[in-house]
Amino acid sequence: MPASTAPDSGEVPDSDLVKRCQAGDTRAFDALVSRYRGRIYAMTYHMIQNETEAWDLAQEAFIKAWRALPRFKLDSSFYTWLYRIAHNVTYDYLRKKKIQGDGEFDDSRTEHKAAAGAETVPHGDDAPDTALKNAELGQRIHAAIAQLSPEHRQVIVLREVEGLQYEEIAATIPCSLGTVMSRLFYARKKLQELLKDTYENAT
Repeated sequence: MPASTAPDSGEVPDSDLVKRCQAGDTRAFDALVSRYRGRIYAMTYHMIQNETEAWDLAQEAFIKAWRALPRFKLDSSFYTWLYRIAHNVTYDYLRKKKIQGDGEFDDSRTEHKAAAGAETVPHGDDAPDTALKNAELGQRIHAAIAQLSPEHRQVIVLREVEGLQYEEIAATIPCSLGTVMSRLFYARKKLQELLKDTYENAT
């Protein structure tokens, strides 16, 4: 289910909470933080692979969001707006730390379309006798994702972890739909190369 899906029935809509925040209700903002802190932390963690710093970045994103709320016009979903703030905070961190990909792929050269149902990583068997192997597989997948460039890592996280549709990813980053497809194409290709041994051992 996409992370931008509306709250469950019975929950106060994001838009109502935002309006209350803009009127100075800090409790309404606390409710938004509680609703989305897990998703924002998951995004920052998948981007930088460090728990402590991921929490710090998530907190920084919420602080910036609180300060920017008076200017938020509700022209997009709150989560999309919040994700953009977290994305910028994380990218500022990456630039300062000079964490970059290997630059092997230049996705601006051409745009490739990838099938919406294309798998990024192999699915593991949850049977008890393979649990240990699956744990090792998960570690290798995380390590492979960490080797992607920030741009490619971002679209993989949004698509495979957050479960967003291509159009939602394009609106969130923001960029064109073609750029999303291109980055996913190269990210998946790179992951397949990094996980080649894993694929072979699983057959």
